[in-house]
This record gives sequence, C-alpha cells and structure tokens, in this order.
Amino acid sequence: MNKLKSVYCRAFQTCFKIAIPVLPYRKPETISSLDKLQDVLKKEQCSRVLLVTDAGIIKVGLHLPIIEALTNAGYQVSVYDKTQVNPTVENVEEAVKLYHENGCQGIIALGGGSSMDCAKGVGIRVVRKRTPLSKMKGVLKVLHKLPVLIAIPTTAGTGSECTLAAVISDPTNKTKYAIEDFCLIPKYALLDARMTTSLPPFLTATTGMDALTHAIEAYIGRSTTKDTREASLQAISLIYENLFEAYHHGDDLKARENMAHAAYLAGWAFSKSYVGYVHALAHALGGRYGVAHGYANAILLPVVLRGYGTKVYPALKDCAVAAGLADVTTDERIAAIRMIESIEEMNNVFDIGSSIEEIQVEDIPELCHHASKEANPLYPVPVLFDEKELERFYLDIVKKESIVWSPVRSKKSFKAKETTLIPERP
Repeated sequence: MNKLKSVYCRAFQTCFKIAIPVLPYRKPETISSLDKLQDVLKKEQCSRVLLVTDAGIIKVGLHLPIIEALTNAGYQVSVYDKTQVNPTVENVEEAVKLYHENGCQGIIALGGGSSMDCAKGVGIRVVRKRTPLSKMKGVLKVLHKLPVLIAIPTTAGTGSECTLAAVISDPTNKTKYAIEDFCLIPKYALLDARMTTSLPPFLTATTGMDALTHAIEAYIGRSTTKDTREASLQAISLIYENLFEAYHHGDDLKARENMAHAAYLAGWAFSKSYVGYVHALAHALGGRYGVAHGYANAILLPVVLRGYGTKVYPALKDCAVAAGLADVTTDERIAAIRMIESIEEMNNVFDIGSSIEEIQVEDIPELCHHASKEANPLYPVPVLFDEKELERFYLDIVKKESIVWSPVRSKKSFKAKETTLIPERP
C-alpha cells in the first residue's frame, strides 16, 4: 500500500480507537434456557412475533418446541424459513412483508449467523421503511431503535447474537456488504446448549473455526482494549479445549455449552475491536460464489496470518499460550508458527481442507477490489495491504493438487509441541 493511503488508513483507525470508550457498545441480556423465552416476551409485551430461520432448522425440527410453547401460551408466531446461507436482500424483504402482514411486534432469530443477519435486516427495514438496505451499508447509518430482537443461536461460531453487524448479499451484482450500527445488537441472547446438539460435525467445525477467526483477528488488530483482549484469549482457550469434543461427540452438552460461550466472547470482542483481512476476503467469496462464511474463514485464516509475517508474532504467541500450544518461555517465532500450524491441522482433522474450488483466477482482481473496499480504512489490521497485495491470498487457496497430510485424529495433536521451523514468506 502506498504511503499516503497508509497514513490515511491509520489516522482513520486511530480516531475510531480513541472514540471506543464513549461509543454506546452494550452486551445483550443473556438467557440460559428456552424455558425463559415466554417471560421475556411477556416483559416486552410482545404477543405477536416473527420467527426468522432457515430450511435446515425446519428439517430437524428445532423450531417446534418454541412454536408449541409460545402458541400454547397464547402467542402468535409467524415463521419465515427461506433464509439462505448468505442472506439476501430478497430474504429480508420477504420476511419484512410477513412481519407487517401479521402485525408482529418483535423478532426471534433462530439459527446461525445467516438467520440472525436476516432478522437484523428485517428490523432495519421495519424502522427504515423508505431506505433500501444498500443505502445503509457501512457504519452508523440505521440510527433507529429496532423492534425487540431475541437471538437464539443453533451454532457456536458467528457470535451474531451479540454483534452490531448484519451481513447481506445482493445476488444481482454479486456483492456482500455489512451494515454496522449499535442498534443491531440483539436485546436478548438465548444461549441454550441443547439447541446446538443436532448440528452436524462439519458445520460444528466450520462455525467453531469462524469463532476462532473472530477471536484471533480481534486480538491481533490495533484497536484492542483490555476487555476485548481478555475475551479473545478466553474464547481461544475454550475453542481449543472443546471444539474437538463437540465435533466428535455432538451430544456432549458441556462441550457445546463451552463452545457457545466461546462464540459469544469472540463475537463481543470483535464487535469492539473489529476483524481483519480474513473476514473481508471471505465476505467477497460469499458475495461472488455463495461460499459459506465460516468455511471461507477457516481456510483463509492461516494463509493471512502467514502473510502478516513477524508483525503478528507477539500477539500470536499470546494466542498460542491461551490455546495450550506454548508457554511464556517459548520463543516468539516458534509459538506463532505453532499457532498457525495448529489451525491448518484443525482444518485437516475436520476435513475442511486448504483450498476453495469455486475461485476463478480471472475473478481475483474484482474479489480483491471488494475486499479492500470493505477493510480499508475501517479494519485496524496489523499490516496494511492494497488490492494488488491481497491477490496472493486468493492465489494461495485456489484449488490445487491435494496436500498429503500425516493422519492425525486426536485433540492431543492440536497441542503438539514439536514444530518445524518453516521459512518466512518472502
């Protein structure tokens, strides 16, 4: 990145960091059990609600206990279940229509980040009837209080139950953009581990890696606070201790509960400290090809961390200590490399891989344009890259011949202390 643009980006980020203490960040009120949902609706005087979810949730029946309990208690529940993996403008508009047709007074988001983003989009359009979503992309453009929003995550990864962002896709021009405003933070987050036990292993893995990406990017950025650093490291520790168990033993409620807590912590951390190029690059893939966000994050994370070079070694050492991969006496470079290699090994164990087959080389310049536009100057990344410099990350994950890995299938392998010192990226 040229010097003038670099100075502009850092000045913008510094101003934002200075403003953090006075900005109206808040945490949603957490609820530990579905049994308390009726109490919340009664408190909020919501007798008619819109449940925003997706076809996968409907297929496994996770919505049924909620609808049955609320209906029996006299509440009217309207269901929108067409949310796509990358929620679209059309999804939001269809759900808004249903909201108004049924005189709804509040919104329940049931699912992963997709359902929550769609639900936030619905809330935006309820209070900003005349403004299309595309006009509100960016920061602080909603500026209206949303109807009461209750987020019930069925995955442990996105952290959307406590973030100020909604990410929407526009298939018409193949783009994906974020709308960020404090009013988008849900009023309530219902964290019931029982809602995540039916999540298939692969989705457990990719959403867990999404949470790990949030925690790491929030920690290595330049706008951290004491609270966000602590939350990020706690999330990393919980993920390394519990993701393997949740993946192989989906009915392990303790592992699921700890992963839900990790996702929440990581989500809160990146809401204040922001993310980095991993997210920007992943969002571009989601907008262009519909690639699932957690999956893209998992593959991009080690590639981008290597690209940052020695600048992130001190922060990655802290992450490695939290993950149980190193201790305070470990050499900084060795600890950082262990951290990166452990992420690659997790991707291998979880059959996520190291490449994304949808990427077309001729699309890379346009993908980088969108990624750079999202990240610069907003994201306080440890190292700045321009569009051209971002291209190498996509080139690194273009589908290539399979890499031969040693067969490792145990949690212990994530914490192996033996590390091969690989050459630094030129």
